[in-house]
Amino acid sequence: MVDYHFVYKDVEGASTQWDDIQRKLGNLPQKPPAFKPPFEPAPNSDSAPKDKSWIDQKTEEELEDLEDDRFLEEYRKKRLAEIREAAKDVWVVVLLYKEGFPECGLLLRCLEELAVKYPATKFVKIISTDCIPNYPDRNLPTLLVYNSGAVKANYVGLHSFGRRCTPEGVALVLCQSDPVLNDGQSGSDQSQKA
Repeated sequence: MVDYHFVYKDVEGASTQWDDIQRKLGNLPQKPPAFKPPFEPAPNSDSAPKDKSWIDQKTEEELEDLEDDRFLEEYRKKRLAEIREAAKDVWVVVLLYKEGFPECGLLLRCLEELAVKYPATKFVKIISTDCIPNYPDRNLPTLLVYNSGAVKANYVGLHSFGRRCTPEGVALVLCQSDPVLNDGQSGSDQSQKA
């Protein structure tokens, strides 16, 4: 016999809004203060206050290391900002499909070829009814195109890609209004190659 009854247990010391109201009204005892260990800076800690005497005690080699650390930290921050900015501009092509549908298999093969050619575009596939319950089979295959979390285009059925579904035909349709497919090269890299 399976027991489906369980008791929800929250994090130690957490309380609900109801408990807080009851404490305010005096119906529950006050919570003990949260434990905070005393702060003790570690010896040779970088968090110690730095003043002129601290710098004066450093050797030339240690000062150069500090400059390198600052440079690396600034570079790291700049690079993280670039990565975050680039992540907003990622195109995602989602294939809604089902096994056993020849049209889905044909479009899947085209997308697999495009995924190799265009690594900066993210290609994913999902069984249609896992993504959208009761999604009609007559709409398969369906392509959804996302950028910055928003749907930019959708293509229902193979007829969207012409009489013969080829990787080139699919690429042409995907890039009609937006640069969905790119190979990960920045614009400046491409202009240098031209």
